[in-house]
Amino acid sequence: MKKKSALKLLFIYNADSGARNAILDSMHKVFRPSTYDCKLCDITYGVVSENGTWKKFRQNSRHDMVFLHRDEFTKKYASKFGYKFTFPIVLIEGENGLEVLVPTEEFNTIKTAHGLIRLLKERNA
Repeated sequence: MKKKSALKLLFIYNADSGARNAILDSMHKVFRPSTYDCKLCDITYGVVSENGTWKKFRQNSRHDMVFLHRDEFTKKYASKFGYKFTFPIVLIEGENGLEVLVPTEEFNTIKTAHGLIRLLKERNA
């Protein structure tokens, strides 16, 4: 098994956790894709399963990757540290706390899994 680095990437969805929310999100993707608010969900997952290109990249990454819904992130991090972020977002968790790797505004311009992968590689993530 390959060794992961100390760098931890946090991917935060602009969606809440739970089966009900997952079903509603999938329906939203199908019926009103232009108004769907989570570009991370859209890029990394289809209607029912993980995007194959993204899954391969994720599995072969040298970094630890953690995926949280916004309610999970808020419960785990924001209450402790007072972080205020917009979502979706990619953060780096390190010795100095959380740093933004891909802000929401930039994330929302990414169109495909290949685009996200290219951006992460450019930033050595």
